[in-house]
Amino acid sequence: MPDTPPAATAPPAGYAALDALPPTAAGAEVWAALGGAGLLRRAYRDGSAGAGTDPAGLADLLAAVDARFGLAATLSVSVQLATALPVLAAGRHPAARQALDSALAGRSTVALAATDETPGTDLTALRTEVRTDGGGLTLTGTKKWIANATTATHHLVLARHRPGRHFTHFTWVLVPADAPGATVRPADTALYAAAGTGHLTLDAVRLGTDHLLGRTGFGLPLFARHIATERLAGAQWGVALCRRALAATHRHLADRPHGDGTLWDLPPVRQRFAACLVRVQELNALTDGFAQAVAHRYDATAAATLKAAAGATVHHVLDTCAQLWGAEGFRTGGIQELRAQAALFAIGGGAEEVVLGTVADAADSVLDALARPGTLP
Repeated sequence: MPDTPPAATAPPAGYAALDALPPTAAGAEVWAALGGAGLLRRAYRDGSAGAGTDPAGLADLLAAVDARFGLAATLSVSVQLATALPVLAAGRHPAARQALDSALAGRSTVALAATDETPGTDLTALRTEVRTDGGGLTLTGTKKWIANATTATHHLVLARHRPGRHFTHFTWVLVPADAPGATVRPADTALYAAAGTGHLTLDAVRLGTDHLLGRTGFGLPLFARHIATERLAGAQWGVALCRRALAATHRHLADRPHGDGTLWDLPPVRQRFAACLVRVQELNALTDGFAQAVAHRYDATAAATLKAAAGATVHHVLDTCAQLWGAEGFRTGGIQELRAQAALFAIGGGAEEVVLGTVADAADSVLDALARPGTLP
């Protein structure tokens, strides 16, 4: 089943390197084109993944990819930009530096292997283990529903080095895709095949200690920092996706005859469409307002707010657009397919119910900020 974006307005300028690729290009192909043209560095301050995210550059890059390619390809790019490469930048050994340089140049892709056989939102229950013995590392476990799994040259594996749920019991490990004992199988999904989605099995994989990323026991704090950026990226991407879907839907409604006019002339249709415009503008304003707090301070409450808002907004807009397209929406590669894929916004990177719990935990500070106009939580 093709994974193509519905017709859109002119994509953002400055990304001519992407124009040679077909709309059905897979995420790894898009990544290679972006890296080869030096465009991936636009997402970071000073062009360095270790220096932090540049919100404007990240938003522009995601919008450029979303305008040209399918949702799965954009997912492949988004996860690497917002989370995988910043985590990889925490590595100080040559193996990590070489992997990062290769990825930024587009010569390779990196998979963020955090989600385990246990529920993905309960990372403290993950079963993948890393043991240190004889001067080396041994990894055993399974990672499921990993974007870029089938195309990655390296997997960033979150593993426990100690039993229990304490947040200091987890560490990141850089695992070469060709390491003996590391096997990948594609996930049973046509919706995200272009993202290289798959499952990673680690059967007593042996590595040197130079494959540890960051300090031992700092795996979850490092992940929490960069999952915040991924949630910002998701909100930015959500705005671009909704705008594109609404633009295509508007053209469809204006061109579809009905009575003496078109579907666009019907007041109920216009009202439903306008409600979507309001929702997207709200998400856009919220994203702009929280961008610096997330990108520079890794504000978990702001990131959770963006994640919850993006999931709800994308669901509302794509559901409405799919209804307004009528039977035409069911064509291969049509709006109904995009609607199914876009359900990811309320699940990936933290289910909506989980991130709402984070917002609830900060209820006092959020309410205090609302009492002071112009103040962000």
